[in-house]
Amino acid sequence: MENLTFEKLPQAVSELHDKVSRIEQLLLERQVAEKEEEMFTVAQAAAFLKLSVGTVYLKVSNREIPVNKKGNRLYFYKSELEKWIKGGRKKTVSEIQQETQTYGRRKRVYGI
Repeated sequence: MENLTFEKLPQAVSELHDKVSRIEQLLLERQVAEKEEEMFTVAQAAAFLKLSVGTVYLKVSNREIPVNKKGNRLYFYKSELEKWIKGGRKKTVSEIQQETQTYGRRKRVYGI
């Protein structure tokens, strides 16, 4: 880093201002990109989930899958579908055993 003198101060402040402006612009662009969430049609959602279109319609009618409806059209947000998939996670045997041990300890302590 070079020595900053009083004579170089205006130039240094100007460069710093330019860099901060570029950082602000990058952050704003990133926020806009995050807000523009990917949305799927029924066919796209079926392809993403690796299900048939008919299965997707069945899951929609049974209210098993998150969906947005506008008029006669169905739309699916990618993040909601990912969350739905993750929500179906099955516990491992060790996780179930841990829960039963925790429940057993709680039952003895609280007299449940």
